[in-house]
Amino acid sequence: MKLNKDYWENRYHLNEIGWDIGTVSTPLKEYIDQIENKELKILIPGAGNGYEFEYLYNTGFQNVFVIDIAKTPLENIQTRMPHLDDKHLIHKDFFELSDTFDLIIEQTFFCAIAPDLRKQYVPKMASLLNSGGKIVGLLFQFPLTEKGPPFGGNENEYRALFQNQFNIKTLETAHNSIKPRENNELFFIFEKK
Repeated sequence: MKLNKDYWENRYHLNEIGWDIGTVSTPLKEYIDQIENKELKILIPGAGNGYEFEYLYNTGFQNVFVIDIAKTPLENIQTRMPHLDDKHLIHKDFFELSDTFDLIIEQTFFCAIAPDLRKQYVPKMASLLNSGGKIVGLLFQFPLTEKGPPFGGNENEYRALFQNQFNIKTLETAHNSIKPRENNELFFIFEKK
């Protein structure tokens, strides 16, 4: 199975979007609520229907962007936010992006890419972050199998993968996950070295 643009477009057209909870996830909302600097330049990769984006934008973060390989979720965001300048919506492969950001929000993107791309994901994230920039978000903690997406992993795997390019500030079981994901999510804050 190729997890390409056509694959993801098809998932949206068939409404096979089980990752979509229809709102900003609680752990990310609580993290966002404590950010004081509304000027941060923020990226949400593989944003899907972009509820975290919408929440950020509606709470005063105007320098926030989403990138998705599929066009349908970006159109869904634009439909919900008709006055939004489309410069915030990037229709492109994440691995082709060359901009820089202060903060990257990770919400179901890492678990959606093919596991063999994880070794490319880490340096790509580092290259997209400004000095002292952070990746913050959620990673699934269930066994990594070939069945997916979503693809899982565990704390030890994630530490080994990220520790050379990031300072691991937080990596712990999320205490405020939604019920269906309870004990299956790790909340993390990784700061670029």
